[in-house]
Amino acid sequence: MMSYIFGKIFPEAKEKIVYILKELKEHAPFTAFGAVTGIVIMFLIVFWHVPYEISHKIFYILHPFHILLSALVTTALYKRHTKNGTWKIILIGYTGSIGIATLSDTIVPYLGVSLLGMNIPLVIPFLVKWWVNILAFAGIGLGYIRPSTKFPHAGHVLLSTWASLFNITQYQIQIAGWMFPFIFLFLFFSVWIPCCLSDIIYPLIFVEKTEKNL
Repeated sequence: MMSYIFGKIFPEAKEKIVYILKELKEHAPFTAFGAVTGIVIMFLIVFWHVPYEISHKIFYILHPFHILLSALVTTALYKRHTKNGTWKIILIGYTGSIGIATLSDTIVPYLGVSLLGMNIPLVIPFLVKWWVNILAFAGIGLGYIRPSTKFPHAGHVLLSTWASLFNITQYQIQIAGWMFPFIFLFLFFSVWIPCCLSDIIYPLIFVEKTEKNL
């Protein structure tokens, strides 16, 4: 139904919309699996009283790596489908990785735990850790040089799920058992839409014409 409506309003976008919805549907089950692994890890962290400092260190490994790979995939996908200039490719690769990874790994988890009555600071990593931006540009460079490079979306999902998880557990908050189902939902939605947005939707928005190989 959604693809039909968009097809009537924007006929040239119908093929893109069908493709995007198909990808979202196909990636939902694995995203759910990734969220389950996140809940299991969180349970072990709470059960074993893992120090918050460990979660902090792991987050600042996973999140920058997430940005690197997201920049690589976003840049490579966009470059394969466009003949636009270098600066536009760099801009889309940067915003599609820094912006969407920040949304997925920090902003959505922050909003989620806030709804559960837990207070954690909203920290934007690329603003407080300057070297995170270097990794984004490194990913853009790799995607630009090797646009045929493919990173499994499944790996991206797990990476983002665990980054979101450790962003929550790096703070001194008490996580009760009844919260786990809700945290599962936060993990699912913080990864499902942003990761598909980064890997698939965002770069294709700026492609002027739908290519035959979509």
